[in-house]
Amino acid sequence: MKKYVINPGEKGIDALEVKELTSRQLAPQEVCVRVHAASLNYRDLITVNMGVSHELIPLSDGAGVVEDVGDEVVQLKKGDRVVGLFFPLWQSGNIDADKFAAARGGVPIDGMLAQYVYGLEDSFVKIPDYLTYEEASTLPCAGLTAWNALVVRGQLQAGETIVIQGTGGVALFALQLAKTIGARVILLSSDDEKLEKAGQMGADELINYKKNPTWEELVGEKTFKVGADLVLELGGGGTLGKSMEAAKINGRISLVGVLTGFEGQINPLAILRKSLVVNGIYVGSRDMQEQFHRALEANKIHPVIDRVFKFDQVKEAYAFMQSARHFGKIVIELKSN
Repeated sequence: MKKYVINPGEKGIDALEVKELTSRQLAPQEVCVRVHAASLNYRDLITVNMGVSHELIPLSDGAGVVEDVGDEVVQLKKGDRVVGLFFPLWQSGNIDADKFAAARGGVPIDGMLAQYVYGLEDSFVKIPDYLTYEEASTLPCAGLTAWNALVVRGQLQAGETIVIQGTGGVALFALQLAKTIGARVILLSSDDEKLEKAGQMGADELINYKKNPTWEELVGEKTFKVGADLVLELGGGGTLGKSMEAAKINGRISLVGVLTGFEGQINPLAILRKSLVVNGIYVGSRDMQEQFHRALEANKIHPVIDRVFKFDQVKEAYAFMQSARHFGKIVIELKSN
């Protein structure tokens, strides 16, 4: 049995190393999951580039099958297909500091980039039957973030207009969900080929933000000077100001990413002038995850996967994420030979 770890004191993709995974006895309420697939998120790239102080198994997202259960496990059984929750302690309601500190794949909580993982039974959720393990591995972070941003906090309704930034995992989940809801989608990308693919998926309006640096004005034109009902903000400090201008009066912004970095100055005037609601979205709870799975099942939505890498290609997968050439999700196959 193997696992990947980020070695403490090292930074960058080369800090990743394969090590032997030692099996252990289960606690009464624990399960052992054989991981078949795991997926990368931008957070995972940040983690490896910043480095860790203690050895860490990375990746929050993975899907597999329950191999063994403790004596007091009642919700899961051997053979159940599951994903691990991003926040194992956030079962319902609002998040708090303790739940936030226990995010999977972040210090000090080991993640899913191992052929077997252990955890309390309520830190795993069953997956829809129609999804493959590779598809299911994309649900805990990117998928749930999009669900929370659009449905739970974003309150997107049929007939409304949403602006979506980019074509990564969260963005394409958002595109699929928005079209299922019946919303109009304006999608931004710097790549014409990716825009064409997004158009084939149902995006109603496409904007190349490199060719149109004042894209917020173009959003105004495409909404008859009204603005968007909801903006899915993935850039962070570098784009939030433009998103506020692109939103309509009484519009909403779901802030889910920091792809432009952590720097930037934001003039809050637009929030006041337009009575905007800006929601910080950081994944979601178990209850939200289960709601999301029911919606997927009802609509048979298939996550968009760009590439699937083998277990011995983890560094290549990280490098592909770092290149920003992906359209949708990057997945790693962990299934034992």
